[in-house]
Amino acid sequence: MSGLKTIIEFVMDILETVVFIGSLFIVVYLFILQPNQVKGASMDPTFNSGDYIFTSKITYKFRQPERGDVVVFKSPKNPDIEYIKRIIAIPGDSVSIKDGQVFVNGSILNENYINVTTNTWEGGFVKEGVLVTVPQNYLFVLGDNRPRSSDSREFGPIPLSSIIGQVFYRYFPASKMGTINNPFPKSFHSTLNIYNSFITFQSAN
Repeated sequence: MSGLKTIIEFVMDILETVVFIGSLFIVVYLFILQPNQVKGASMDPTFNSGDYIFTSKITYKFRQPERGDVVVFKSPKNPDIEYIKRIIAIPGDSVSIKDGQVFVNGSILNENYINVTTNTWEGGFVKEGVLVTVPQNYLFVLGDNRPRSSDSREFGPIPLSSIIGQVFYRYFPASKMGTINNPFPKSFHSTLNIYNSFITFQSAN
């Protein structure tokens, strides 16, 4: 009888551990970070299809989204689909695309992480050489592989409320494992005097 009691206690201990670990995983997944798999070529060469990444859900609870951040967000066309793109402009910024170059606030954006120039789409939101101002509570995003990316050139700026989180780490493949760095100079990441919607974004979450 004592042997049966020992077995039952052992099984209960295992179940308690499993439940604890499962609960911890759920909390982490829902509120802190989530794993994502990159699908498609829209972020080549920075991310390739099949790469596995971690997306932080709490980064923007402590700081504002910045130009150069890579983010995962809900597709404007279908909220059940998640997109991965790079933030190019923040609220209050002016953006234009002309002769294959991206201009932010009148200056050419130095993008050493892309392999081809930036095109515009016929019938898209952004027109060649036409200035676009990013509204409050919105972000302008582009994929790094410009010819193969559906992004703000097509559907316009995305609402802050659609952002799931910031991509901060790639864990597969092992050869490319590591943190994801912002390619822009620190001085260009954000401009506090024109970015007043961060508090609104925080309170909305």
